[in-house]
Amino acid sequence: MPSFPSITDISQAIQLSIAPVFLLVGIAGFINAFVARLSRVVDRIRALEHHLLESQGPSRVNALRELAILDRRAQLVNIGITLGITTALLVCTVIVTVFIEAFLGVSHAMLIGGLFMAAMFSLIGTLLAFLREVFLAIRSITLGRSRPWNLEDSP
Repeated sequence: MPSFPSITDISQAIQLSIAPVFLLVGIAGFINAFVARLSRVVDRIRALEHHLLESQGPSRVNALRELAILDRRAQLVNIGITLGITTALLVCTVIVTVFIEAFLGVSHAMLIGGLFMAAMFSLIGTLLAFLREVFLAIRSITLGRSRPWNLEDSP
């Protein structure tokens, strides 16, 4: 006769899955930030493409440079979203595996550890993509300016 998990086994599985659930909330925050950044990048690309039709000379060159940076930013955001979602899927798989272990009584410690490590590597990739995209965003702010802002020149 099969043995069913006790309430203690199930509550222990719930306790073990609480920390990964909090991790999912943090990952969702990053994905949300990436989506907002992607929206801004797309809006700026559309505005610059419209501007390119009417611009010439240095203004056109600056717009083309900014478009190249925006294209790279969009790629990094896409990588970040993909890695963030991959991280979330791996964390969800860890949680499901913990419950499978509780219900079936079969130890999957190596699998759980491996999945969690893969999730952390994916999260590291997400954070690196975010950091690189932020650096590019800052770089694009100074694009086209020959000198820093001088507050004394302000009206």
